Amino acid sequence: MKPAPAIGPNAVTQLVPALTRQGFDGMVPQVFAGAGVSGWLADPPAVMVDERQVAALHRTLRAELPAEQASLVLAEAGRLTADYLLAARIPALAQAILKLLPASLSASLLVGAIKAHAWTFAGSGRFSARSGNPLILEITNNPLCAGEHAATPICLWHAAVFRRLFEVLVSHHVRVDEIDCEACGDDACRFSIDWS
Repeated sequence: MKPAPAIGPNAVTQLVPALTRQGFDGMVPQVFAGAGVSGWLADPPAVMVDERQVAALHRTLRAELPAEQASLVLAEAGRLTADYLLAARIPALAQAILKLLPASLSASLLVGAIKAHAWTFAGSGRFSARSGNPLILEITNNPLCAGEHAATPICLWHAAVFRRLFEVLVSHHVRVDEIDCEACGDDACRFSIDWS
């Protein structure tokens, strides 16, 4: 039997400090219980986890908190995820080189690294990128918003991960916007990244 598509554990573990930092530490047990993943509080995942459970957790968080607060929590969790990647996964030498290069070249190299590791944040979804400024990153069949319906884009965790990585490694003046979202009826979740 084929294992379920998975997403990296930071999509889960960074939600706890994000909820706490935003003043919702009392909501942590409720959100995790609502998603059916209370066990993760006592035993946080350290390996890839079933994308359906991660999606349920993100969906429950959006349902349990007012929209503005849920957005802040997901954005904080995304920033914390990127900070983890910068501290533990992207070698210091690679970071130093990216920071010295012209922004367009640095962005191109960073996108190559993101593509190589897209399975960790896109799960069964398909990741692609279109070069330029703005650069467009795209996740088709994004598991973290599968089955969702929203008037505005909801992939704030992804947007924040991208924003922080580009802000640190490409340009302090980066702007990242989710311009299309499958939850809004679009055919993919698209993120515009502009550093001009």
